[in-house]
Amino acid sequence: MRIPATPVTDDWHLLMHTTRNQRTIAKSAAVRGVGYFGGQDVRVEFRPAEVDTGIVFVRDDLPDCPRIEACVANRKEVPRRTTLSAGGAAVEMVEHVMAVFGGLQIDNCEVHLDAPEMPGCDGSSLSFVEALDAAGIVEQDAVRPRKVIRELIRLGSEESWIEARPCCSGKPILQYELDYGRDNRIGHQTFEISLSPGSFRHGLAPSRTFLLDREAAALRAQGLGQRVTCQDLLVFGPDGPIDNRLRFPDECVRHKIVDMVGDLALAGRDLIGRFSAYRSGHRLNAELVQAILAQAKGQTELKRCA
Repeated sequence: MRIPATPVTDDWHLLMHTTRNQRTIAKSAAVRGVGYFGGQDVRVEFRPAEVDTGIVFVRDDLPDCPRIEACVANRKEVPRRTTLSAGGAAVEMVEHVMAVFGGLQIDNCEVHLDAPEMPGCDGSSLSFVEALDAAGIVEQDAVRPRKVIRELIRLGSEESWIEARPCCSGKPILQYELDYGRDNRIGHQTFEISLSPGSFRHGLAPSRTFLLDREAAALRAQGLGQRVTCQDLLVFGPDGPIDNRLRFPDECVRHKIVDMVGDLALAGRDLIGRFSAYRSGHRLNAELVQAILAQAKGQTELKRCA
């Protein structure tokens, strides 16, 4: 569904001409951990990259070290996580690290890993933030591409939806409504944030992956998550997190926004607008990115024909 944008104002013209330069890291940094789904030990090394490289995952454990560009066109539908695939190689559970690139505004980086899955760490993006902050973030001599949302795009149904709409704030504003029903301790939560490197570091990055104890049992029955304990993420039982404590009262909904940030980063450009979701997941998030990029292509073609 698309609805015409609100009338153009002087603030809108200013927003359309506000840009920033691309950024990368100053030196290499590494993170070690265990893949949540496959259980492999994995070492990830972040390396600086030239302008317009984007985010590229490199599977050093495979012959010829295949490269997988972090873009929505390379997304592969896999339950419960964002997986990228290209040239017969894949990398799984990239959403938490992609959220860091999007949240900290790191645009160019090579991500070398020796396993098919990113490490889960503590279920949050915090380990990646700490590693990249320690490496240092530097500005590059090229403008970062951006897409300013100019009309409403809404996808999904009454049960689950996501939308992007115009907003003159100059920053992405993200809002999520989580509803797990009444028979558990997650329940109903809503959170909204104006995204910036600072707000991501302190308001989103520490929030962890979560699931109900019955969901965890079902995954283990499938042979998944065999090395994951209740200290590695939030597993909710009848009385709340099992053998763990919340970092925020609304930690679950904050983590859903982390997932949104990571999936939206697959656009390969800054997205400026207001993004709202109700019970959305990785698939709907990716479909919104595809719709936004299709809109941007159409506007470019119209401009060239004008």
